[in-house]
Amino acid sequence: MKILILEDEIPAFQKLVSFVKDYFNDEVGYDWARSNAEGKLFLESNAYDIILSDIQLLDGVSFDLYNEVNIDAPIIFCSAHDEYLFQAFNTNGIAYILKPYTQLDFKKALEKYQALFNKGDYNSLSTKTLTNLKIALQEEHNNYKTRFVIKKANGIQLLSVSEISTIEASGDFCIATDAKGKRHTISLNLGTIHQQLHPNKFFKINRSEIISIDFIDNIESHFKNRLLLKMVGVKDKVMTSSSTTAEFRKWLEQ
Repeated sequence: MKILILEDEIPAFQKLVSFVKDYFNDEVGYDWARSNAEGKLFLESNAYDIILSDIQLLDGVSFDLYNEVNIDAPIIFCSAHDEYLFQAFNTNGIAYILKPYTQLDFKKALEKYQALFNKGDYNSLSTKTLTNLKIALQEEHNNYKTRFVIKKANGIQLLSVSEISTIEASGDFCIATDAKGKRHTISLNLGTIHQQLHPNKFFKINRSEIISIDFIDNIESHFKNRLLLKMVGVKDKVMTSSSTTAEFRKWLEQ
């Protein structure tokens, strides 16, 4: 048994490896790619029994990779995308795990794959299927979040996305800081939130922080190809990772 894992977030990758080893009792080999470019190299030189794939990778959506490379292995998508894509995957009979997923969710997805594959009912990613999934992805992107529901001790508060300066991961939750410096707990993980925000307005500068372009106060160079950002309402500066800096510079000029 050999598995290819396409996942750009390190914590999510580590979780998948843990679940894979538990499910297959450690008797499994795997390769890991964080981008379409890396995934293409692996797929062109290796054969895999299963592919575990996120949708959004470092250099674009994984659907583009599956358009370029002929895939014989069944794919289980592990992603934070909801609603339209979830329906599209179910319609096409493709196994799909919605982040944040549990070990039980992972087990059910593998069992679904095995049942479909053994009966010959598993649908491969044809050009038509990929087109349908891309349409669903676009429909979902047209429905970006405009507000978050924040649970407080004295009730519920609505936090407008337009007021958010930064969002920082905190375990399975996140802390959003608004332009006035107030901190709000959002009961979602960073990957899920990132998928729900408009990409022209918000950028994931490292694996644990998202910033809003509307509240960047100052940008200065830092060592190892990183940038320090002063955000409105946030006391401490935030920093891009060396792997995101180039893409961040492009994003600023959109």
